[in-house]
Amino acid sequence: MSGSHRATPYPSYEPMPEPAYGAPQQPYEPYQQPVHQDHGGYQQHFPQQAQDGYGGYFDAYDQPFQGYPPESGPGPMPGPEPLYDPEPRYEPEPGYEPLPEPRPAPAAAAPVEGRAAARGRRRKPKRKRHGKAVTAGTALLLAAAAGWYTVGQDTAKPGLTTADGPGPEGVAAPDQPSPAAGGAQPAAAQAASDRQTGSPAADRSQVRTDGSVAAIPGLGADFAAKIPAETTQVVLASGQDKNGNKNTVTLWTRTPEGRWLAGETWQGHNGNNGWSTDHNEGDLRSPIGVFSLTDAGGRNADPGSKFPYDKDPSFVVSGTGFFGDQLAGSFDYVVAINYNRVPGNSPLDPRRPQGAKKGGGIWIHVDHDGPTHGCVSIPEDKMAQLIRTLDPAAHPVIVMGDAASLAA
Repeated sequence: MSGSHRATPYPSYEPMPEPAYGAPQQPYEPYQQPVHQDHGGYQQHFPQQAQDGYGGYFDAYDQPFQGYPPESGPGPMPGPEPLYDPEPRYEPEPGYEPLPEPRPAPAAAAPVEGRAAARGRRRKPKRKRHGKAVTAGTALLLAAAAGWYTVGQDTAKPGLTTADGPGPEGVAAPDQPSPAAGGAQPAAAQAASDRQTGSPAADRSQVRTDGSVAAIPGLGADFAAKIPAETTQVVLASGQDKNGNKNTVTLWTRTPEGRWLAGETWQGHNGNNGWSTDHNEGDLRSPIGVFSLTDAGGRNADPGSKFPYDKDPSFVVSGTGFFGDQLAGSFDYVVAINYNRVPGNSPLDPRRPQGAKKGGGIWIHVDHDGPTHGCVSIPEDKMAQLIRTLDPAAHPVIVMGDAASLAA
């Protein structure tokens, strides 16, 4: 310590002996600590507690130790319990024979039924789909809402403002069925026209190993005779129903032996009201007959045509078709059908040798998922393929009409 305080060393520590049970204890000596007020004096620790016996702790501690009373109880534990004596094992009497175990009866065989009966129990009944039929009035409203559409640009070629317009027949008229032509088809007729079949199957007895046939299936003698002898490429557009607007298109090639080989078959459309042997402007029917093919063109670049190809921005159309289908892009590729036109000219040529009343501007063009005003349409990639395949040296023609008319 420093200053006026004086440090007094504590007494050396002597451990208290362990108490022995039953022996008197040493009296408790209160702990002394330095008191700074009297410079080194000592006083008892907890003097008040020691004097008044706080809690009785010090008083009890000063008394002689009393040992714990002996444990009470029933006495020492008994000896080990006897081992468990199992029940005696049953021993059969001499001469006893147990009864044989009963065997389970064989399961009855399930009755044999046909597969159709089994499927009938497992199969869930099909949910009926209730589609909304398109009535004639609804079709008229949709067609009326379709509005007008136009072909060509303000800078179109001169002389393109004829009655039929610069493009396919009917481009200058509202894109809706003419009431004089029978109006929109009823829902049942439209549904029937939607069910199209492929090209007529050839007689297997006429098919050779190379797949060629002696005659184009589905063509009667009259139409087969109208195909020029020098023609080796025939585009066949056959519709199932005379009033239907869907058809299948197949390119046939004549072999050097005079037999015919079929190419791909594509799904297409024709005039909204079907087909006609006496086509007139605005009747919304495609003409039935055999027509030559000589000229191609379109808004897109030449895909590799062997025909003269007229790339022109005037091959453009806008608006919607009879059933709301978008017409844009329909004239990206076209092949002119030589019906009431001057062959050897652009498909945009407006001249009509038989007069405007007989219509014109009948093309093969890109399909827009809907019927046309009189043209034949196929998918765009097939149009490009067709343009590349047709060869002027093959004198190609198109044979077009409903199946019944073509087979006559």
